[in-house]
Amino acid sequence: MRHWMHSREEDTGDVRVYRPAEYDFPPARGRRGFEPRPGGELVVYGPGPADRPEATTGRWDSSGEGRLRLGGDEFEIVSVEPDRLTLRPSGG
Repeated sequence: MRHWMHSREEDTGDVRVYRPAEYDFPPARGRRGFEPRPGGELVVYGPGPADRPEATTGRWDSSGEGRLRLGGDEFEIVSVEPDRLTLRPSGG
């Protein structure tokens, strides 16, 4: 499991790019991310009050068919590499 952060600068069309939290990102305000943990626990990171980072919890699961559900959102897994995860939001 890994802590992934949205690298919106690399998004193309409807495909979202995520990089490991330790990646050397360019400066940005309000970067969002997530960390799936064993047992289906999910930690979601995003800007909180006064733009300070804040973590909330939820659940994640994978259908094993190239789909990933993060909280209430479902994604198609486009590709997984050690330093890059690409997801496409499901249309339904």
